[in-house]
Amino acid sequence: MSKGERTKTKSQSARDKIKAQQAAQRARDKRRRIVTYTTAGVVAVAAVGLGWWYAASTSRSEEALGALAPIAVQSDGTAVMAQNGVTGPVVDIYEDFQCPACKELERVSGQTFKNLAAEGKAKVVYHPITIFSQDPTRANSVRAGSASRCVADGKQWMAFHDLLFENQPPETEQGFLPDQLKQWGKEAGVDTPGFDQCVTSNKNADAQLAYSKKVTEEQKLDHTPTVKLNGTEIDNQVLFSPSQLRDEITEAAK
Repeated sequence: MSKGERTKTKSQSARDKIKAQQAAQRARDKRRRIVTYTTAGVVAVAAVGLGWWYAASTSRSEEALGALAPIAVQSDGTAVMAQNGVTGPVVDIYEDFQCPACKELERVSGQTFKNLAAEGKAKVVYHPITIFSQDPTRANSVRAGSASRCVADGKQWMAFHDLLFENQPPETEQGFLPDQLKQWGKEAGVDTPGFDQCVTSNKNADAQLAYSKKVTEEQKLDHTPTVKLNGTEIDNQVLFSPSQLRDEITEAAK
């Protein structure tokens, strides 16, 4: 091999070595990027997981702690649930039996209201109203609200109240029909004299609409559910988070 050839071979070897080093560096850089992306992904997943856990923990519905607090059905169609002697804090629940968001509130936080009343930490007042203006939702709501006014016993009223939400019809369909309402009355144990006739005749429809108009104007309601704590509306984020809801109401009781 001539001197020129040996020099050329050395130069080629040096270039190959440099290329190999550069390739190795690129491979290391790639591995670092993959590790970085993977780590970031793990952190992101962990953050999402933590957020889900927090959301789940705050939105988890409470279990029934025992017997309900005494419930008194009022002449205006409302129902007051409180232990004897408890006058506050006052929680006013404005709800429409046909309102899907009201159904969800009952599902998520309904037991919290009941438990707080049973614990003597709140006076809870239920206001069944009709907020819809067009049929079939308006007519459905009126029939349900009117039927609830046919129940005299507080415990039976609450059982009927819960069944109405559980069996809420779609907003686009006719529902809360007399035969259905009478059947749910039986399931709730309603024994008020004349209940079936009261439901069939829709006897309290005018009273339901009159009270709805009155309270909507007085309370400046534009949506249901609306829940007020001592006259101040509770934020929806708190309303649909049983643990936060409990904290806010119990704090007001201090």
